[in-house]
Amino acid sequence: MSGHNKWANIKHRKEAQDSKRSAEFTKVIRELTVAARVGGSDADSNPRLRTAIEKAREANMPKDTVERAIKRGSGDLEGVSYEEVMYEGYAPAGVALYISTLTDNKNRTIADIRHILTKYGGSLAEGGSVGWQFERKGVISVSKENVKDGDEFMMKAIEAGAEDIKEDEDEYTITTPPEALYKVVDTLKNSGYEMGSYEPTFIPKMTVRVSGKDAERVLQVVNFLEDLDDVQEVYSNFDIDDKELEEIMSKIG
Repeated sequence: MSGHNKWANIKHRKEAQDSKRSAEFTKVIRELTVAARVGGSDADSNPRLRTAIEKAREANMPKDTVERAIKRGSGDLEGVSYEEVMYEGYAPAGVALYISTLTDNKNRTIADIRHILTKYGGSLAEGGSVGWQFERKGVISVSKENVKDGDEFMMKAIEAGAEDIKEDEDEYTITTPPEALYKVVDTLKNSGYEMGSYEPTFIPKMTVRVSGKDAERVLQVVNFLEDLDDVQEVYSNFDIDDKELEEIMSKIG
């Protein structure tokens, strides 16, 4: 598993446990609203909304909060209009950053992002200079505890459209074309497998190995960016040893 995927899994576990839950609510509400605005309020025909609803459930968001966010997006309720903007930049050690935002004030958003990057040794990049380094994919994580027969599990995933399956000590990580994500998820669920997480994401074509102080500085930048209300996701191409990643995460929270 690449360092950034490992980071994402650790981050999602922590968000379910600590004080960052309220900030995660804000991000999920924005995503629900925009997903409904872009693709409609029917989750069965709107994969993006389906993903957002799953995230809301994982965060234990009240049902009425989810419904209000969807209604604001579909126009049934008045609310703030958010715009999707991708920003590109670099963390220390030349690590690429592809930053997904939902904002009602682009001047505020870019100022906040620039402040963090400048303060912690990174920089903004011109449009197009970073984005080409990432590919849109679907990623599914399944704990090995939920898989009795690994060969059968992988065969079902491949037959449903999986491109790649990586296995580590604790879990399987399945990569799919974005359009095949939900077919693979539904196939595995219908076969009795419990999903750990699944979502469309951006995967780096190549990674940059970092360690020591560089690794700490990179994770610090990503952590502060992800804490911004306007930032939905920070995709990156860093690769950090799993043990070192866990140690740094325990320090920076």
